[in-house]
Amino acid sequence: MNKLGFARKEKVQQFMSVTGSNEKYAIQTMKTNDWRLEGALEAYYNQEHIKAATEKNRWEVLFNKYKDPNVDMIMADGISNLCNDLQVDPQDIVMLVLSWELKAETICEFSKQEFIGGVQSLEIDSMEKFKKKIPQLRSQLKDEDTFREIYNFTFDWAKEKGQKTLALETALALWHLLFAELEWPLIDQWCQFIQERHNKAISRDVWLQLLEFAKTVDATLSNYDAEGAWPCLIDEFVEYSIENGTCAKKSEE
Repeated sequence: MNKLGFARKEKVQQFMSVTGSNEKYAIQTMKTNDWRLEGALEAYYNQEHIKAATEKNRWEVLFNKYKDPNVDMIMADGISNLCNDLQVDPQDIVMLVLSWELKAETICEFSKQEFIGGVQSLEIDSMEKFKKKIPQLRSQLKDEDTFREIYNFTFDWAKEKGQKTLALETALALWHLLFAELEWPLIDQWCQFIQERHNKAISRDVWLQLLEFAKTVDATLSNYDAEGAWPCLIDEFVEYSIENGTCAKKSEE
């Protein structure tokens, strides 16, 4: 570098400082680009392997900002911090949609693979883009098929590891959250029934079939088919509602 003039030496130093490259590579790149620093940097970052490494670094930085100090995962505290930065309540249903998009296996946890793979798919590499993506995530709940996918996903996501059923309190909280989107008028009645008559963990069959029930049976239960293949718990809910006078009993034919 001693043979270079002061101005060119300074440009080479700047190039090395920005890119982390060695002196030989820096001088060669500067020469190729007629000693124009901006042109040399543009050429450097336009190389496919450099672009890929730079993009990966953005996602790594985003993940590392929220990861737990003891494990290579984003845990509850990290998710809470993420919510603060996104200006979203941790109980907001959009965080459930995000978990579905990231294909998260467990509630309040994002593995490194889940998080980085998910944000790559969503084309998020900065907090600014993350914030802009929130309305789009929320809007997906309006699509009937997508809502069903998210609802079905929630059971496995929210149940405890190694369990086949979903804890009652968790199920009740999630039902209120999800059915508020559908504006199902019987959700409070259903949850009261579950607490009074069932009061134990919820099976996958009941979880899945309740959505079908809410979407196909009207609020008065007048079109309920007692001969249908509903889970026993849903049959009992209809009987409970009739006993309590909260719906019109289906007329005898």
